[in-house]
Amino acid sequence: ITGAIELFSDISEKLDLGTRLEELKKLAMIDRLTGVANRYFCEKNLETRFEEYKRFGWGLGIIFFDIDDFKKLNDRFSHRVGDRALQTVARTLQHNLRSIDLVGRWGGEEFLVLLRNADKRNLLRIAEKLRMLVERSVFWVRGKTVSVTLSAGATLARRGDTRATLVERADLLMYRSKKKGKNRVSFS
Repeated sequence: ITGAIELFSDISEKLDLGTRLEELKKLAMIDRLTGVANRYFCEKNLETRFEEYKRFGWGLGIIFFDIDDFKKLNDRFSHRVGDRALQTVARTLQHNLRSIDLVGRWGGEEFLVLLRNADKRNLLRIAEKLRMLVERSVFWVRGKTVSVTLSAGATLARRGDTRATLVERADLLMYRSKKKGKNRVSFS
């Protein structure tokens, strides 16, 4: 006599829980409006990249971007249009980086780009390329084209830097770009 027993178990609840857990992990790391990394994830990634820089000497570059005249855009059109501008900038930055690099929304209308294995030449080339691509990106509102520009601060990790001093230097360089007329990259 040959026999067989089949047992079935409903695991759909476990699968559903796994799916929910993945969604929560994503929400913890992704900016919901723009779809790029959020500040928390940027800070964690910066921590890892900074340790690689200190341990192995791998070049680390950061670019701090800020949308020029963002308040005027919101005031002229609406916050919904401002949201579209943020999404356009995020998509443009994200789709034009190497797969090993990271773009994240740092806050408000600010974005941080982390470049691995960076040197001065490729940091400046990438920063300028991203700035120009955003400048040429447009979307339409009530039949009119809308575009924005970025001011940027770009810098490389240096001996004696901390994560905080690196971001602060890039932020100050971005403000230098704003003072010099906006829509430019400042490097130090």
